[in-house]
Amino acid sequence: MSRKVPDQEYEKTLSFHLKQWLDGTKDFYVERVEMKPQEEFHEEESVKIDRNKERRQRMARIYDIANNWELTGFRRFYKIFCVFFCLFLVFMLLSAVSYMPSYGHPENPVNNEVSERYIESGIQETGAINIVTGMILDYRAFDTLGESHVLFIATCTVLILLRKDKKKDENGNDIEENDRIYEPKNDLILQTAARILVPPIIIFGIYVILCGHLGPGGGFSGGAIIGAGLILYLNAFGFKKTERFFSEKTYKRLSVGALGCYCLAKSYSFYTGANHIESVIPLGTPGNIISSGLILILNICVGIVVAGTMYTFYVMFRKGGY
Repeated sequence: MSRKVPDQEYEKTLSFHLKQWLDGTKDFYVERVEMKPQEEFHEEESVKIDRNKERRQRMARIYDIANNWELTGFRRFYKIFCVFFCLFLVFMLLSAVSYMPSYGHPENPVNNEVSERYIESGIQETGAINIVTGMILDYRAFDTLGESHVLFIATCTVLILLRKDKKKDENGNDIEENDRIYEPKNDLILQTAARILVPPIIIFGIYVILCGHLGPGGGFSGGAIIGAGLILYLNAFGFKKTERFFSEKTYKRLSVGALGCYCLAKSYSFYTGANHIESVIPLGTPGNIISSGLILILNICVGIVVAGTMYTFYVMFRKGGY
């Protein structure tokens, strides 16, 4: 039978010290290891000069472009290869041109049944007096839809790359930036000219969009005119006044709505035409403002996207946000 060991004897045993070490209550090396403060390192100036000299020599040897035969050989080969490749490319292009038919030849690829169909049956099939508008918004409307999406994606890319987050104060409220660093404020000449010119510019842009199926114009040109009017108004009166009627949310809603409307309208038209189903959308009387079926609606959608894209590009490149 074991007997109880007094505390003083137990504290002298190895098991007691091991228990203290495991519990972390005592470190055996504290106050037992001789600790000397580290002396400050002083390097001789000659050693430092020799080390820097060696480093410069090593860098010069590594980056010695003039005496690097591998790099110089590659550069010579690259120049010779570029010359031969250019000569080969010129030869191939000239050979291809030599096989092309002469200008104005009736068998040229341009003189095919497609352009003939556009010219002869464009008004009857699309209802548009402007053959170009009938072609891009009826026969090749899906190409135009892709172009509109390219503009929208380009704008989204600019928004991602150039967007500046609004600064906030300690309470979390937005800090208003001074518009004077972005445009001239209180410029009497510019504001007077904008008051006179902006309304006619926007009205003319709307006219060009609405009459795109009757004559020269359409969504692309009309949208560019409206975008120019918005930019002029912005430069004259500043961001704060312009954002009362055209903000970032306004652009997003208009662009998404216009692209969605274009996609649904043309998908319906394509489905009915491809399956020889009556689309129920009348072409109207050619020459009237309400005619050409869906072309007028598609022109409006394209004009909205182009106007918003022009204005957004300008705002993002100038200020980094609305």
